[in-house]
Amino acid sequence: MHRVSGVLPDILMPGLRVVFCGTAAGTASAKAGAYYAGPGNTFWEALYVTGLTPILLAPVEFERLPEFGIGLTDLCKVNYGSDEEVETAEFDVARLEAGIAAAEPVRLAFNGKNAARGALEQQVAYGIQSERIGGAEIWVLPSTSGAARRFWSIEPWQELAEACEADRVQESSP
Repeated sequence: MHRVSGVLPDILMPGLRVVFCGTAAGTASAKAGAYYAGPGNTFWEALYVTGLTPILLAPVEFERLPEFGIGLTDLCKVNYGSDEEVETAEFDVARLEAGIAAAEPVRLAFNGKNAARGALEQQVAYGIQSERIGGAEIWVLPSTSGAARRFWSIEPWQELAEACEADRVQESSP
């Protein structure tokens, strides 16, 4: 077990289009001090390919995400490692809800079903959900972790990007 207080800082502030929430920082991310830093993780590529970011960022550039209306958090902030190494008792749903309510993003997107099930305490399918957390629309996306490669699909990520783009277009309309 890898006990660390506040492994990675939340990137939460008002005005975000979407906040991505993982289960916990992976071992490579915790060691690098950067979100989604594992060699097989495709998070940064997914952001770029779907148009959520106009440039391909490196994990160490995670603090730039608010420039693109994106925030980051994890369900567990007291441990790091694979989903099998992080216990559900370590999930802090109340902290997540409070952070999302304070930041008021349009959407909260879970990077993988495990994080979504932990927060919602029910089975989930990919895509938009009927529930809300802190007022934010909830999306469940296939995990970008290399360990979850067999479940990978870019389509739900693309749908999220299209919803975010529709907001941006609506905001810029007269």
